[in-house]
Amino acid sequence: MACEWLSPYSWASYPARAFSCKWLRRSYCSVRYVSILVLCIISTFLGSMYFKKPTENQTKGKISEAQSAMKLLSPENYKSLFTYNGIWLVPKNQCTCASAKHVEIYQMEDYVDKKDIASLRARRQREFEHYQKRYPSMTPDLVIAKANLPLSFPIQGVEVMPLCTIVIPGLRVQGLEEEKYKVILQASLGTLNTLADVSEDTVDGRGQKELTISTSDLELLNFILDHITYTSAVYQLHAVDLMTFRSRQHVARFPVITRQPSLPKLFDPGADRKISSLVTITTKTFLRYHKLRRLIASIRQYYPDIKIIVADDSRDPEKIEEANVEHYIMPFGKGWFAGRNLAISQVTTKYYLWVDDDYLFTENTRIDKLVDVLEGTNLDMVGGSVGGNTFSFQLLYEQGGDSGCLHLKYGSFHELAGFPHCTVTSGVVNFFLAHTDKSRQVGYDPALQRVAHSEFFMDGLGILLVGSCSDVSIGHQEHNPSSDPDPKVENEYRKFRANTPAQVQFKLALHYFKNRLKCYSKR
Repeated sequence: MACEWLSPYSWASYPARAFSCKWLRRSYCSVRYVSILVLCIISTFLGSMYFKKPTENQTKGKISEAQSAMKLLSPENYKSLFTYNGIWLVPKNQCTCASAKHVEIYQMEDYVDKKDIASLRARRQREFEHYQKRYPSMTPDLVIAKANLPLSFPIQGVEVMPLCTIVIPGLRVQGLEEEKYKVILQASLGTLNTLADVSEDTVDGRGQKELTISTSDLELLNFILDHITYTSAVYQLHAVDLMTFRSRQHVARFPVITRQPSLPKLFDPGADRKISSLVTITTKTFLRYHKLRRLIASIRQYYPDIKIIVADDSRDPEKIEEANVEHYIMPFGKGWFAGRNLAISQVTTKYYLWVDDDYLFTENTRIDKLVDVLEGTNLDMVGGSVGGNTFSFQLLYEQGGDSGCLHLKYGSFHELAGFPHCTVTSGVVNFFLAHTDKSRQVGYDPALQRVAHSEFFMDGLGILLVGSCSDVSIGHQEHNPSSDPDPKVENEYRKFRANTPAQVQFKLALHYFKNRLKCYSKR
C-alpha cells in the first residue's frame, strides 16, 4: 500500500501526516515518518534551549566576565618585554643607573662644580633646543589610520627636493555616493595645485596651502586628485610636511618629505683593487719611537707598499725616514684624539686601518678579510682581535625627559650574517678598519687628550654601524725594560697615559653637558 505524499515544505504537518499513513508492518514508510517525527521534536527542544533569551543576571555575568578579562599584565611581567640586557629602554621622564654587582656607576652632576650647576643646566638646555632645531625628528607626529576610510592616499615614499614640485600619487575617493563631493587638502610647508584644467568653482585655492575641490562627478573628482601637485615652499635639507586629506567626516594624514639629495663621495680603488689602493694605515705616537719603528717594520713584512700615516705630538720629535710613511708633527702633548683627527684627515683611500704604535703585525693580521666584511655588508667599521681579545662592547641609551642614561656592557648584539666569526656591536678595540668618510663625520673630540676610546663610539651611537671579527688579529709589543733603549721614555709616557682623577672628572663633566647625560654605568 502506498503512503500519502508529504511536501518537504510542510514541516508543521509532519507529525499529523506521519500518522495518516496506513500501518504496514516493517514498511519503509512507517520507519521514515517516525524518524521525521523524532527529529522534529528534538529540533524544537534544542532550538528553544539555544534561542532562549538570557536573563538579566546572565547578561551581567557575561559583561563582568569580559571586563574581568580586560586587564594588563603586572609591571613585573610586562617590564621584561621592554628590557634588553637588563636595561629598560622605553623613553621615560626619568632614567636611572641602578646599582648592581660588578657595575660602576657615575652620576654626572657629582663631577660638576656645585656652584656652577644651575647656569650649566640652563646653558645645556639652550644648546639642546638648538640641536633639536638643527636635527629635527623626521617623524614628529604619530599618525593612526582610521578604520575603513573611503580615502586612498600614500603612506610613505612621497619625496620632493627643496623648492621643487611633484605630483602626489595615490589620492582617490572610493565607495562614497554624494550629491556633491567636497574634498579639502591642506599642507604646512608647501603649496598645492592641480594639473587638471577645471574652473575655480571646482578647484579653489590653487597655489595656496589649502586646496578645495567641489564637484558632483566622482570620476572628475578622482581625475583632479590624480593630478594634485605639491610645491616645496621653504629651502630645508630635511623636513616632514604632514598633510591632511579630508572628505566630509573622513580625515586622513600622510607625510610629504622634503629632502635635499647629497652628492656621493666615492674613492677610486684603482683598476687592480689592491689593498694598498683601498687602505691607509694610521697611528698616533708619543715619545715611544722604538715601539713605532718595530710596528712599521712588522707592517712592511706583510704590506710592503701600503701607506702609513703617523701623527706625533712628542716633545722632541725624531725623524721617521721610511718609504711611504707620512709623519705629521703636532704641538707637544696636543692629545690622543687630536692626533687621530689629524691622521684620518690626511687619508685619501676608501678605508683606514687604525693601530696603536706598540702593535705588531702577524700572519693573522689579514687586512683583506676586514675589507671583505666592509665590502660585503653595510657596516661602517669592523674591529679585530688584539692578543686574542676583541674587547667589543654594547652601548645602551635610555632617553629621559631632561637627560639620558648610558650603559656600557661588554659583548655584542648578535652574529653578522654571512660572516661566522663576526658580530654586530657598538664599539671595538683600537684595531679596526673603517670607512674614512663616516669616521670624519663623527670625528674624535680633541678635548679628550689623554685616555679616550669609548668616547668616540659614544659620539657615533646611532651614526656608526660597527662589527667585530675574532679571526683577524694583531700582536702587542711586550714591555721589556731590558730591550727598551731608555727606561725614562716609558716612565714619562706612563705619566701622560695615566687616567688621573682629574681626567675622569673632566670627561664625566664633558659627557654631562655635551651628551646630555644624567648618569653612566659600566659593566
